[in-house]
Amino acid sequence: MRGNLQDAGRRAEALGKYIVSHKATVRAAAAAAGISKSTVHKEVTQRLRETNYELYIEVRDVLDLNKSERHIRGGNATREKYRRLAQTHDDIQSSQ
Repeated sequence: MRGNLQDAGRRAEALGKYIVSHKATVRAAAAAAGISKSTVHKEVTQRLRETNYELYIEVRDVLDLNKSERHIRGGNATREKYRRLAQTHDDIQSSQ
């Protein structure tokens, strides 16, 4: 059991360092690590707080920034989606 807790602590630190160095979202960190978003979130908000508080503060700052910008990224994604759809529609029209 103790080995698992140590492994979890190391994984939490690795995820925290990844998030800070890449300014990554939880989703991006999960994809990079090949684990679920829920696991990443738990690792960096609960375990990291207990194992490396200084890194936890840095991660928290990045996550808070990502959360404050979330609505902007969502709007940009929607805008890009409809731009691509319009381009596809125009390509189909011009090929006919």
